Order: sequence, then C-alpha cells, then structure tokens
Amino acid sequence: MFSYLKATRHPWTCVLFVVPLLVVYEVGVVMLANGSDATGLRNGADIWLRGRLVDYGVQFPWALPGLVAAVLLIRSWWSWAERPSSPLTGVFGTLVESVAFAAGLWLVARNFRPILEALGVPMLDILADRFQSIPSGQLIRFVGAGIYEEVLFRMGLFSVLCVLFKFSLMPNLITVPLAAAAGALLFAAAHHIGPHGEPVVPVVFAFRVVAGLLFTALYQFRGFGVAVGTHAGYDILVGVGVG
Repeated sequence: MFSYLKATRHPWTCVLFVVPLLVVYEVGVVMLANGSDATGLRNGADIWLRGRLVDYGVQFPWALPGLVAAVLLIRSWWSWAERPSSPLTGVFGTLVESVAFAAGLWLVARNFRPILEALGVPMLDILADRFQSIPSGQLIRFVGAGIYEEVLFRMGLFSVLCVLFKFSLMPNLITVPLAAAAGALLFAAAHHIGPHGEPVVPVVFAFRVVAGLLFTALYQFRGFGVAVGTHAGYDILVGVGVG
C-alpha cells in the first residue's frame, strides 16, 4: 500500500497522467476553434498564464503547455532514482482516485447549502443554480481548468506561499495550513476578478474555498496528478449538469 501511495505522488507518474490530458486539451481547443479565436474555449487560468508569457515577449502558442511539460519532466528527472517500477499502475490508480474524489466533491457541492445550514451557517443563495449544462464541445475547457488552475494555484501559488511563510520564520506547524488557507481564498476570489469575473455569491464563494482546500490537500498528500484529475473531473460533472 505504501509503495502505491508513493508511486502516485512521484513526478514521473504525474507526467504520464497529466501530459496526455494537456495534449488532449490543447489539440481539442485548436480543433474546436477551427481557425478562429480560441480564447472563448480556454479557461481563465490558461488565459492569464498566456498573458504573462506575452508580457515577456513569448507569443508562441505552444509555449505554455511546453513550459508545463518541461517543469514536470525536470521534477521527474530530479527524482528519477526513486521512480516507481510500475508507473502505469500508478497512472491507473491516479485515474481511479480522481474519479472517486471528483464524485465525492460533486456530492458535497450538490448538498452544500443544507450542510452549511445544518452547521448553523445561514445561506440565502442556492448553489444548485450554478449547475448548468453547457455545449458538450466545450467540455474540453474543463480539462484545461483542471491542469492550468492546479499549475497556477497549487504548484505555483501554494508552493510559493509555503516558501515565503517558511522564510518569515513562522513555525513549520502552521506554514502549510496557512499557505493552504491563503491559497484557497485567492483561488475562490480569482473567479470574481477581471472583465469575465462572476458576481460574488456567498455560498458559491464558500464552496470554492472548500474545494481549494481539498485540491491543496490532494496536491500535498496524493500528488499533482490526482489534484489535476479531481479538479477536471469535478468541473466536467458540473458542466454536463449531472443530476
């Protein structure tokens, strides 16, 4: 059991799980755009990250996925000696775990308002109104959200906050929880920023904070691949309006 848990967290397993999803997303966006502007098919984290690359003069369309793949490969190379002997078992396990965690998060989302009310937290907004079916062709966007939002908020923001809090001489016991909480709040807030930001709905904001904490926990304890798979799987369940 320990070897399996270690295998799914290894960067090489994450490469084998995430990079094919990355290729599916990028190729899918290009095919669905069919020569037109693909911005409407990309998620916010993808657009934001591409914008930062453009700010530095990098406009090649495959630069961002190439950079993400390169980072994952470098992390794999760094720990190559500890790579799992059967990485495909880890990939399959990552897929199974992602589906299970995504379904569990979806069930929490569908019952989030009554859960809060049972805990004595009054909520006037209805989260179920957020579950709206979308054109099936746009489901590819949710694969991108699972990848690039985890790159931005977990691999990037959460990791940076951990380092900053550590160098601020905070006790190690609170460094990771504080970074997780701050990252989850910023993750939820990011959905309401910019020209395409959504109106702030308290119950939705609260749920996104909870989701951000879950994704961070998965990233920290189950690996980047499981976090990506869970995020993408949950978004797809919501996007198709299951239930």
